[in-house]
Amino acid sequence: MTTSQKNVKLKLPKFGHPTLAERKALKGWLFVLPFVVGFILVYLPIIIDSICFTFMTVDIKLDAAGYSYTQTTSHGFEFYKKMWDDSAFTKALLGGLRNLALEVPAIVIFSLFIAVILNQKMLGRAVFRAIFFIPVILSTGLMEAITASGYSEAEAIDDGTGGNAANGFISLMDISGLFGTMSIGSPLVLGVVGMVNDIFNIISYSGVQMLIFLAGLQSISPAIYEAARIDGASAWETFWKITFPMISPMILVNGIYTIIDSFTRTQNPVMKFIDTVYTGESQSLATAEYWLYFLIVFLVLAVFAGIVSAYVFYQRRD
Repeated sequence: MTTSQKNVKLKLPKFGHPTLAERKALKGWLFVLPFVVGFILVYLPIIIDSICFTFMTVDIKLDAAGYSYTQTTSHGFEFYKKMWDDSAFTKALLGGLRNLALEVPAIVIFSLFIAVILNQKMLGRAVFRAIFFIPVILSTGLMEAITASGYSEAEAIDDGTGGNAANGFISLMDISGLFGTMSIGSPLVLGVVGMVNDIFNIISYSGVQMLIFLAGLQSISPAIYEAARIDGASAWETFWKITFPMISPMILVNGIYTIIDSFTRTQNPVMKFIDTVYTGESQSLATAEYWLYFLIVFLVLAVFAGIVSAYVFYQRRD
């Protein structure tokens, strides 16, 4: 037997000894197993039924055992064609996309700004974090309905000058006068007015994103900042060269979360419109609109994730 033949070792597969990565993957599947089982047994049949509703006129009946439906007429793709002829639906859809383009960057930037501030060492840091998270609690469930009711009553209060006390902080005339000599287009002016007057909602919808950014900031090793200070890096350079790249995965996560939250919010113009359609004989049409809306949301998420993920920095830990 030659020397080369002696050095040849047969690599047989090992059974019964999973690697660390395999054990982590197994624990991950065990963690999501209840959701997977619940999705297959509960949600999947409902999803299939809702798809069937878009191709037929159905009579839905609710009882103690759940819901039952009977098909009355089959329409094929008629409902999908009809929604495009509805100018109100397309107007609401375009309005929702326009609000999304302005709201998502504002929320992500604001939550990142607040997270960087609250990550600094200062007195009462935990109290300030709780204060910024309180709007998240107030905007959920019953508290959201109570807050919305109170805000609606406030809108009806006259401020004594013939105006409305809850119409916003600034008016279109104020911004137009400020930007009048800068040759700025009216769409940008309207966007600035909307964001400033919507500052309360931006703060309310930034709580979860702020916590995610805080978790990302606290995961950055202090040794990296110490090395940057030794090299003479300024605070501005440290943020853009260290902090921003290190939390770029959180920017992707928060962007996706904010898009989904904005699209599914009850105040979304598309959700409001479809809810008004979902009555009587229009249930099949509303279901078709919901599915088209879902496909548009999925497309927006895919485009956003594809663009942002190309610039995300992932730290290697091996």
